[in-house]
Amino acid sequence: MSLPVKVIRDGLLEKRSSGLLQLWKKKRCVLTEEGLRLHSCKGGGNNTQGSAWTSGAKELLFERMETVECVEYKRGMVYFTVVMAKGKEIDFRCAQEGTLWNAEIALALVRYKNQQALLTGRNRYLYAAH
Repeated sequence: MSLPVKVIRDGLLEKRSSGLLQLWKKKRCVLTEEGLRLHSCKGGGNNTQGSAWTSGAKELLFERMETVECVEYKRGMVYFTVVMAKGKEIDFRCAQEGTLWNAEIALALVRYKNQQALLTGRNRYLYAAH
């Protein structure tokens, strides 16, 4: 039985596809203490009220994430990149209003990395004491 994961933020974000045309696709994103879960939107119009969420989700776990970088502001949008551990870069954009997704993701990633460092240090200390 797994423990419920705390949701930090839930909302819409746009991800650039990795295909030849590199189109921007709306995703419902759920930011948790463990990472970012991306759900595809069906009926990709601007009206999200009529859109249905798909059940299949892609997870970007913090344990595989390196950093959030390359922040650029253009025409009311914020563009940023999530860099994964093996060098893969995933581009996102969001509206410039309110609390920005890139900041939320970066802060959650820092919290996760700090927590992992504390656990590693504590385990080393306990191992050395024995």
